[in-house]
Amino acid sequence: MEGGLFWTVAVIAASLVGLSKGGLPVVGMLGVPVLALAISPVTAAGLLLPVYVASDMIGLIAYRRAFDRRVLAILAPAAVLGIGLGWVTAAMVPERLVTGIVGAIGVAFAVSLLLRLRPEGQVRHARVGSGLFWGALTGYTSFVSHAGAPPYQVYVLPLKLDKTTFAGTTTVFFAFVNAVKLVPYWALGQLFPGNLKIAAVLAPPAIIAVLAGVWLVKVLPEVLFFRLVTWALLAVSLKHLWSAVAG
Repeated sequence: MEGGLFWTVAVIAASLVGLSKGGLPVVGMLGVPVLALAISPVTAAGLLLPVYVASDMIGLIAYRRAFDRRVLAILAPAAVLGIGLGWVTAAMVPERLVTGIVGAIGVAFAVSLLLRLRPEGQVRHARVGSGLFWGALTGYTSFVSHAGAPPYQVYVLPLKLDKTTFAGTTTVFFAFVNAVKLVPYWALGQLFPGNLKIAAVLAPPAIIAVLAGVWLVKVLPEVLFFRLVTWALLAVSLKHLWSAVAG
């Protein structure tokens, strides 16, 4: 785990995690697949969780005043339920199946946005029922492979939050999710001293990437920001579908 390939992909993965915590969602989902080029996906997920948590701290400072309280109040309890379900079923549900489902949801939703199957002016209210479903699914898929962004986006994007509130809500929500995930990851033995030492080395590039992400959110035009989010969602979801089919 100490070779040149490992450290190259590890720094890239940590930087992607940092950018996502800076307010550029979805790209953080690439962290595990990138790191899995050098180590197993399960080991990669365990190694990156502390990097996610360290990056979350900076993101929380940056977006401490920019988030939607109602969205968080709906999604957070549901996510805890999803994480718990993931913990209980970790040994029973094939990761390939979860990956395929996440990919299919993301592709369908991204295509519907790009083709404007939903009118641009249509704004949805943050409903409790659908929020509980998508929140639980987000918690579950985030626990399995840090892939909670697609179901989260399905619920939040139609709410038409402004880009700063969207970025802040995303950062605060996933900071909460990652903090909760520390308990089952530790119980499953994925947070051992060797992993934590490597995560400590990867924290600085991740934190730098958080600051870069915050800056990009500020300078990107709002329409371009959400268009990039949608295309990134499509790209990552297609990657998940391919992994599920080819795996």
